[in-house]
Amino acid sequence: MKLKGWGLFALGTLFGLEGIKLLSSKDAKKVYTKCTAGVLRAKDAVVSQVTTLQENCSDIYEEAKAINEERAKQDKEAEVSEDTEE
Repeated sequence: MKLKGWGLFALGTLFGLEGIKLLSSKDAKKVYTKCTAGVLRAKDAVVSQVTTLQENCSDIYEEAKAINEERAKQDKEAEVSEDTEE
């Protein structure tokens, strides 16, 4: 039973070392580089879209504030005219 445990440990260590060699090979580094470049391109696209969305939301907010201010002004004028009629 102990021999089986040591055998599995040795086999796992061997696979681990080979895995490290495989992951640090030139081909793997090329794959990592291309994936990282793709992620950076995606990040730039997302940042661009978020900036556009923020600008649009800012414009919408300002227009909504102007509408509410105009409505409040009209309501106030309506109250004043009702008070003067009485």
